[in-house]
Amino acid sequence: MTFFKKYLKFFIGIAVLLLTIVVFFIAQRSGDLEGSTLKKWRGADIERRTAAVQILVASDKYSELLVKCVDKIASLPESGEMAVKDAVSLCYTGIQLKENN
Repeated sequence: MTFFKKYLKFFIGIAVLLLTIVVFFIAQRSGDLEGSTLKKWRGADIERRTAAVQILVASDKYSELLVKCVDKIASLPESGEMAVKDAVSLCYTGIQLKENN
């Protein structure tokens, strides 16, 4: 009987350890939209997109235009691996150039 109890405790400990590791990786995966790719951008709702743009630009002056611009970039073929911050930077630079001319 002690043999059975010993291995039961061992298997319960291993199961708890595995469960903790799985929960940790799931929590890491559901991170912010600012540091992710355009693949996740397409799946996010408009509030998360707007918040990500406002965080990356540190302003809400052009947030609607920037969201539309990044949506346009995300709809291009093979753009899923591009970083959201790169797309926002590209759009913001274009808006600033257009504004200065």
